[in-house]
This record gives sequence, C-alpha cells and structure tokens, in this order.
Amino acid sequence: VLTQPVDKSTFAGTASITFTAQAAAPYNALRQVDFYAGTQKVGSLTSAPYSLTVPGFAPGLYSLTAVAIDGSGKSATSAPVQVSVATGSSQPYGIASRAPFSAYGNMPPTLSDNLPGLLSQTGFFADTPRLVPANALIPYAPNAPFWSDGAIKSRWMAVPNAGVPYSRNQQIEFAPTGEWSFPAGTVFVKHFDLVTDYRHPDAPKRRLETRVLVRDPFGAVYGVTYKWRADNSDAELLTNSLSENLVITNADATTWTQTWYYPSSAECLQCHTPVAHYVLGANARQLNGSLTYPSSRQTDNQLRALNRVGLFFPAINEADIAGWSHLESLTNTTASLEDRARSWLDSNCSQCHQPGGTGATFDARWDTPLAQQNLIDILPQKGTLGLDHARIVAPKDIWRSILYRRADTTEAAIQMPPLARNLVDTNALLVVADWINSLAGTPALPPPTVSPNGGTFNGPVTVTLTPSDPTQTVYYTLDGSIPSNLSTLYTGPFQLTAGATLQAKAYEASFVDSAAAIARFQISPGLALSPMGFLTDGSFAIEISGALGVPTVLEATTDLLIWTPVSTNTPAVSPFQVIDPAASGFGNRYYRVVQP
Repeated sequence: VLTQPVDKSTFAGTASITFTAQAAAPYNALRQVDFYAGTQKVGSLTSAPYSLTVPGFAPGLYSLTAVAIDGSGKSATSAPVQVSVATGSSQPYGIASRAPFSAYGNMPPTLSDNLPGLLSQTGFFADTPRLVPANALIPYAPNAPFWSDGAIKSRWMAVPNAGVPYSRNQQIEFAPTGEWSFPAGTVFVKHFDLVTDYRHPDAPKRRLETRVLVRDPFGAVYGVTYKWRADNSDAELLTNSLSENLVITNADATTWTQTWYYPSSAECLQCHTPVAHYVLGANARQLNGSLTYPSSRQTDNQLRALNRVGLFFPAINEADIAGWSHLESLTNTTASLEDRARSWLDSNCSQCHQPGGTGATFDARWDTPLAQQNLIDILPQKGTLGLDHARIVAPKDIWRSILYRRADTTEAAIQMPPLARNLVDTNALLVVADWINSLAGTPALPPPTVSPNGGTFNGPVTVTLTPSDPTQTVYYTLDGSIPSNLSTLYTGPFQLTAGATLQAKAYEASFVDSAAAIARFQISPGLALSPMGFLTDGSFAIEISGALGVPTVLEATTDLLIWTPVSTNTPAVSPFQVIDPAASGFGNRYYRVVQP
C-alpha cells in the first residue's frame, strides 16, 4: 500500500515528492520495495521504513506506485496514487542539487574519539585559507540570528547522503513549527568574523573562530571550536575556553579593547540543550526567509531551496511556505515591534526559557502565543535585582522589567544570556524598550540620577539627585529601604559623612513612580593625627585614623619646609599607631600624613 502521498495530492514548482509504502509478505521475507512514477522506476529500498524522497518532478500529472518483491521473486503492486505538480514561481532555485556527504565528514561520531587538530583536517573547506566551503556544505542564515558581540557569522550544514533518491536517514525530519530532527552524522559549521577597524569597514575582517557542531549517534550533539591563526592559514582546535583582548578602532580613529570569548566543548551544551533539541537556528521559523546562494547567485526562500534538493522528510509543497510563520530581524522596521522583540527572545532566550528548561518563569518560544508566554506583568521567580514591583516585563517601565535589565548589563552574575557575551546588544535593547513602552498601561518615570553613583570615599561626599524632569519630586532613604512619598524629600545636594545605601525615587502626577535608583557609599573618616606621647626609649608614638587600605606616609619636619618620610603603611585597621624613633633631641618637631 502506498500511504504517502495521498491520492489527488498537489505540489508546486519543481517538486520533491516523498513516497512511503507499507509492505509485508506472508511466507518469505521481503527483498525490496521499488517505487515508480508511471513506468519509470525512481528508487528502491531493501529494508523498512519503506520511505524515500525524490526531487525534481516537473509540472504535470503523475501516477505513483510501489512494488514489493519477496525473497522468491514474487511481487505485488500497490494501487496507484494520482498526484499533480503545478507550475510554481518563476523564481530560479537557490540550489538545484545536493552533493553526497559521508556521515560526520572527518569528525568522529563522539567527542571522546580523536578530533582533527586543524580545521583544514575536517574536510569542510575545499580551500581553508580562503574559507571556500566543500560542495557538501549548504549555506543557511537565520532570520533572527543569535547575538554574538557584534560578530559577522557564516553558517553551513551537511546532512549525510549518497545521492538521489534520499531515504529518511538522509533527511531532516521537517515540521512547520517547533524544532527539526537531524540524522546522525549531520554537521553544522559556524564561522565568526569581526570588524576591527571601522575606518575601513569593508576591509577584510578579523577571523576569530569556526565552530563545528556534530549530531552524534545517540540523538545528542557535541561541539568544538577552532581558533584561527593570525595569518589566516588555518584554525587550531581549542581544548579549553579562552578569552582574547582585541583592539577595535573607531571611525574617528579612537580605540577600545573588546574581549572575545571562545567557548569550550562543555560550554557548547549550556545552550545546545536537550529541551531545545540541541540544534539552534535551523527550523522553519528561522529559515522561512530569503538567502542569496553563493554557488548560483540566486536569491531564494531557504525552505523552498532545501526542499528542492530533497532535504526534508516528508517533502513539502512549496506553495504552503507563504502560510507558515517566520521570525523577524531586529532591523526590519516594516514588521511590528512585538514580532521583532519576540523573534529576538526566541533566538536568544528560548534554548533555556521554555518548559523543562533551566531558565524557568517564562516561555520565550515564538510558537507560544504572547498571552501564554508568562511574560507581561509577571513576578520573576529568580530574583528581582533589588527592584520594587519588579516584573519580567513591566508595561511602559523598562526600569522594572527584569528581562530588559538583564540584557542591559555585562555583570556576570546578572546578564542574560549568561555565556560568551561581553557586550550589550544595543540594537536589540532599542527594539525591546520600544516594545515594552508600546504595551498598554500607565508610563513609569525614569529613576533619578545619583551623582556620584556610589563608591568608596575618604571623608565626606556631597550627593546630588537629579530627576529626568525638574517637575518631578524625589524622595530618598539612606538605610537601604525602598523610599515612598513619606520618605525624606530631596531639596538639594546633601553631604554623607558615613556609609549608606541610598535609594531614591521620582514622583509625578499621571505617572507610575520610578523604580528606585540605588547607590552604595563606603566612607572612611578623613585623615587625622593624634599624638600619643614619648615612649621610654625616646621615640614618639602617633595614631593615624581614616586611611584604610590606602598607602599612607607619615612625614616629619623641623622647619615646615623640608619634610622627611618616617614610615609608610597600608593599614587594614583604623586607627593604627606609628612610631618615630628619631623624635627626641629636637626643639620643635612637626608631623603630617599624606597619601601619594
């Protein structure tokens, strides 16, 4: 019985068609099942599952059959299934053929086996120094790529196959929603470049690393990193994580240092999780978008192109692609703020933030409707960052939105995503902030600015609180408690003479009061000398206070012109005692303490 496709099915374009048969013999074991389109044999299988995909059906009508043959040569033919292929888009396909690829390439099936020490030894590039991919590698590009500290990324995949037609273990288990499943031996290659001189942004980029992700025989994955040599001749396998400082030149010729993080194999699995089905960025919502394929220079929908070369089980009708959802890039201003923000969440957060994942509380997956994502006005379960009325997303209040605040920091204990990020994705934050501010609700005030914004001081410090608008009223506390409109009213700069945890909030009619600005001050008393008197040996004892942890020099003079160092200390306690052994025998002896 031919169970797939169903009778009267329709396809469009140069179609790929998946044949699936159920077959059994009453006496002898089956030898094979052959598949026919009319009188033309298009493929044969010798073991179950009897399913294969044949690409390249031109527009027309086809009668499909399956023939089962047992060990004695006896055969039976299924009832025919009639299908039609309609003329599709006149747009050329991005790729028209798929090169054979042996499972794993030159990579081992598991991480515990011997790994190629050089990228050139993996076989994934026909010319490694020029970064020319091997024919079997198919390029792809997600609609909403994961943020990687501003790096420019190139991606390829290779799925094992021995040529047309394709059996199920040579195909991707396709689904228009959710995640795809890839056969063992599938390989993903991701290359990272970085612009290091913005005076010449079109000049060759700095090659950083090429990562390889391998689908192992057990349905999981392992990943490795190859770090490029300075001369771009090859890339070498890293056995551990590594941080590297890179000098970046701005368009105005000023420079700054960016730290690039190379992950270890163990760290790859912190994002490529079982709950996320291990493979990220290769699914229908990410690849339902256009790509210009280098080999053909044709721009095509990626799902359409991959289906054309028989990569999907079951093969899809390319006419259905337009009805499937897709993620939006941050820069696509024709898309809604909600779609752009939720696409960013899916790409950057959903690998952990989904049911069963390590990032509890909310579901970042695109396929989960917004109303069910547990995002809006929801109290976070894993910390509020000390904010009053914190929410995962607080409508019209980015300052109480934990999702925003964690993305807007590089503090390791707070930032999300937590791994291999040393910069803030400012483009994403602009979109997320605009989306949060577009949600229904009463707008919140920004927290007032605290100057100086905390720190350690020797002696009193004057503090200024500045609201975003002079019409706002500011209240503050110094004991770490959250202020209210019954707290101390700010009327002007004030002086702190002792340590304090300052919190300040702004108030104005018709607005939600601001989240509290928090600043922590540590204040050591000012430097002071206290004479303790002569000791029995003629030396003089002096007590110094207010100099904790700072190199402190006691100096002496008899004429107030020439000062001579007596001793240097970096005290851990205050006050502390210093001895001048040469104090006796002077008519006058003056002392001072300085911090160089």
